Amino acid sequence: MLAVKPGGFYVDGTVGLGGHAAEILRRAAPDGRLLGLDRDGEALAVAGERLAAFGPRVQLEHDDFRSLPQRLPTAPDGILLDLGVSSLQLDAPERGFSFQAEGPLDMRMDRESGGTAADLVNRLPETALADLLYRYGEERGSRRIARAIVSARRQARLATTSALAAVVRRAAGRARRPGLDPATLTFQALRIAVNRELEGLGESLAALARALAPRGRLVVIAFHSLEDREVKQTFRSLGAQGFRLLTRKPLRPGEDEMRRNPRARSARLRALEREAA
Repeated sequence: MLAVKPGGFYVDGTVGLGGHAAEILRRAAPDGRLLGLDRDGEALAVAGERLAAFGPRVQLEHDDFRSLPQRLPTAPDGILLDLGVSSLQLDAPERGFSFQAEGPLDMRMDRESGGTAADLVNRLPETALADLLYRYGEERGSRRIARAIVSARRQARLATTSALAAVVRRAAGRARRPGLDPATLTFQALRIAVNRELEGLGESLAALARALAPRGRLVVIAFHSLEDREVKQTFRSLGAQGFRLLTRKPLRPGEDEMRRNPRARSARLRALEREAA
């Protein structure tokens, strides 16, 4: 969907561990360039090692993709955004993204700034906490869960992933979908809130699309309905403003890919192209 061409200039706004970036650089050889950004300094360090072989063709920066429209050196031929949490973050207990292992209730993508998930669950008033769980987790039991969290924190500060998960499971009861842990939606909601993942997303996507070179493409991979809805609505609006939708419906992973990579099961890819000047 990026239609990478030799000599082009591309942006990976969520570079992560550098997998997508490496493939873009290979296809853009011999002289194509890539600017890679990520909010996670630890992931960026790993990507730097992985992409070192590409030398000056790649530039990595510790930043949020929302800052891109104001600082692009030239109009890109393609921009890729792979939204949401990364495997590196999920698999590191000390990052606090997952309830699968004991860890501090952190959830920050950028550990150098901002408040943590522990700050939210221990400080927010009950009504605000319930609203957060419903808005970002689409959790139907949000008020019941928020009430249980407030009750638990009166006894002791909720500081770990396992402590919070235990409270949520008791309050939530059976998950609404088979195989879905009852704590999943609460953890999703807190992660989105901590990292302000939906804040200004639509406006940023529109600005990035307008920053593209003629025939340049914007490709976005989303992993939950809230993100995908924002992408869909923004792309639909841009479709009437000099952009061509390349995906009328989102592209989803096939069965083989989901077997090889179960975390891809929720992925939804949408793409658009800027029309020629």
